[in-house]
Amino acid sequence: MRTPAGTECRYYYEDYYRGREKQECRLISANPRSEPWRPGLCHGCPVPGILRANACPHLVLEARVATGFLGLTRYVQVTAICKEYLCEVPQPHIGCGNCHKHRPGVALMTDSDQGDTEAASDDPGRPV
Repeated sequence: MRTPAGTECRYYYEDYYRGREKQECRLISANPRSEPWRPGLCHGCPVPGILRANACPHLVLEARVATGFLGLTRYVQVTAICKEYLCEVPQPHIGCGNCHKHRPGVALMTDSDQGDTEAASDDPGRPV
């Protein structure tokens, strides 16, 4: 669903049917240790960018509303975990680095690259 910031996010929900005015971030509301969410937090939220950049089905996101210096600013803090390898992901936009190695398309691409380098090394007169 489209957030107040104008980006698509699968965790954002709004309902204006028949006079209802409900807006929520379901990722933040699932975390009981978080402060309350407000629609203005969507403007600086990294979650839509992470979801666009990384489509790994094993990536689990957890978000909370954190306060800045002296409690004057509020922002969304995201932590990511790979549920396949049970490790914390330091850069959620990229991923854990292990899951993409086991995808079938990656193995085909690396095999064809190695075959080209072997063929080039067999014929020394052939330009690479």
